[in-house]
Amino acid sequence: MTKKTGPGGGIDLSQFLPYRIAVLARSLSEKLGAAYAGEGLTVPEWRVLAVVSQESAVAARDVVARTPMDKMAVSRAVASLEKKGLVARRPASDRRVSAIELSQEGRRISRRVADIVLRFEADIVAELTIAERDAFLTLLAKLENAADRAETRRKAIRAAE
Repeated sequence: MTKKTGPGGGIDLSQFLPYRIAVLARSLSEKLGAAYAGEGLTVPEWRVLAVVSQESAVAARDVVARTPMDKMAVSRAVASLEKKGLVARRPASDRRVSAIELSQEGRRISRRVADIVLRFEADIVAELTIAERDAFLTLLAKLENAADRAETRRKAIRAAE
């Protein structure tokens, strides 16, 4: 096992998995955002479009649940997309919630950006063999599940204290 502390006793961030993943995620997000910047979208706006494009209409709380964004970031992104004419809100069956749906222009932009981001992803994963990609996705799922279990254990310990 690799030593996880540096000479001063602190964590060696180059060996600390959560840090490495966070750095990679930020780097990918910034580079991906630059790839579709010509479409006039911010990263949060694209994330909302991506979620909304998967269904005919989605509640803002569902966007929050499916993205690494909080309620305020989603609300700002939706308001901006509304102003740009890319999404519209309509009342849902529960009057306290509105459904967000893509406009015709929103669908057009969403398809164009989907092509851009899929090419971006293809360029990145081209560095891996098919077996490496499959193994990476399997390991990623295991780490996501392990993180969920660790959080559940932490919550149970806190509740018992």
